[in-house]
Amino acid sequence: IRHALQLAAELALQVQEAMEKQNITKVEMARRMRTSRAALNRLLDPGNASLTLQTLSRAARAIGRDLRIELI
Repeated sequence: IRHALQLAAELALQVQEAMEKQNITKVEMARRMRTSRAALNRLLDPGNASLTLQTLSRAARAIGRDLRIELI
């Protein structure tokens, strides 16, 4: 479970950095993702390891990125 938390924290950081770089507010990000601010806050919470692929995919699209998941 520690590894899942590390991955979630890294993804949250990447999304947050992209939002800052592109000057996207939380309100705008939630609108782009077609979700609530509460759901966005859960995504950006580095301690939340229960992210869904759908949420991650929406976040990636909202910041102009693709989501890639692979087993290594």
